[in-house]
Amino acid sequence: MLLRNAKIVTIGDQDSYGLIECGAIAIKDGLIDWVGADDAIPAAYLDGPVRNLEGRLITPALIDCHTHVVHGGDRAVEFEMRLKGASYEEVARAGGGIVSTVKATREASIEDLLTSALPRVDALLAEGVSVIEVKSGYGLDRDTELNMLRAARMISAHRNVRIKTTFLGAHAVPVEYKDDPDGYIDEVCIPTLKAAHAEGLVDAVDGFCEGIAFNTDQIKRVFDAARELGIPVKLHAEQLSNIGGTKLAAEYGAISVDHIEYATEEDAIVMAKAGSVAVLLPGAFYTLHETQLPPIDAFRKHGVPMAIATDCNPGSSPLASILLTMNMSCTLFRLTPEEALVGATAHAARALGLSDTGRIKVGLRADLAIWNAKHPAELAYRIGFNPLFESIVGGESIAA
Repeated sequence: MLLRNAKIVTIGDQDSYGLIECGAIAIKDGLIDWVGADDAIPAAYLDGPVRNLEGRLITPALIDCHTHVVHGGDRAVEFEMRLKGASYEEVARAGGGIVSTVKATREASIEDLLTSALPRVDALLAEGVSVIEVKSGYGLDRDTELNMLRAARMISAHRNVRIKTTFLGAHAVPVEYKDDPDGYIDEVCIPTLKAAHAEGLVDAVDGFCEGIAFNTDQIKRVFDAARELGIPVKLHAEQLSNIGGTKLAAEYGAISVDHIEYATEEDAIVMAKAGSVAVLLPGAFYTLHETQLPPIDAFRKHGVPMAIATDCNPGSSPLASILLTMNMSCTLFRLTPEEALVGATAHAARALGLSDTGRIKVGLRADLAIWNAKHPAELAYRIGFNPLFESIVGGESIAA
């Protein structure tokens, strides 16, 4: 298939985008086979199917690199509590927060988890997403954690989307271990990680390093187990305070460090040295009425790649719109539209350890989004408007 007469956003090795004003993309066997100016198309590509996109914009397909789309229940009541003045930490310490989702998730079957996740997945796909990272972390016991990962793996059998699964057993301390978080790590979390790995369910290992969750010593034991299994790590860190999670993640070469509102310039320096991606999650910042901005200037100064993601979850970020996330990253965190787009494509791919997607480049997967737009800044500029014309995932066309 040849796509021609389109404006094409190319993201170079320096992570800045360029624009081919009138260009074409040739797709063969699910991969990008050629990219260039429309008036320089090799003759061989004109012999096959040709589509005139009439000046529409083509970007790499978007990537949501941090979600919790598989879970049971909702937390609308807690949303109301926070509006009446309770902080996220106060809700969590009162028995709400992450732990309040655990009961509904434990009671759900794999089929229930899959069925409830698909509408959230569909919302993301409708905005040009081709890859979704899905975390466990609402089971907090062996069987439910495994079922969450199994349900996540099943999504790609029902939708044309690439799923990357992350084990987040160290998400919260379950009530049965409320006075023994170390016991939970050693007796439940690490053994479940090993079982999930043996079943082929884990692409990465995550944890929540925070005062209301796990300290650095506890996360370190989980990361040691991941290292023994050869699994890359990432970390929720410095969302509500700074207890050293970013530095710990960097020590383990984390592929990403996520949230990081309370990270410092020193944290940015160690992330840059480790090659870790900063994953910014403006949906949680917005929902929780946070005021501590992540150190964007320090990330820029030290060359830390910045990805953005929805953090789609039932509590702190019930957000299933990557386009709104792009807008929020600009309006709340002062990213440029260019940084937002690169953050939802090339840098999001890097945050998942993927090198075959996230850019429009010969040899990469033909994961593309075609927009009824003239300039890439339109994607971050509009609020509540979806200009997607069509998605192409692995060379397969999906009408919007």
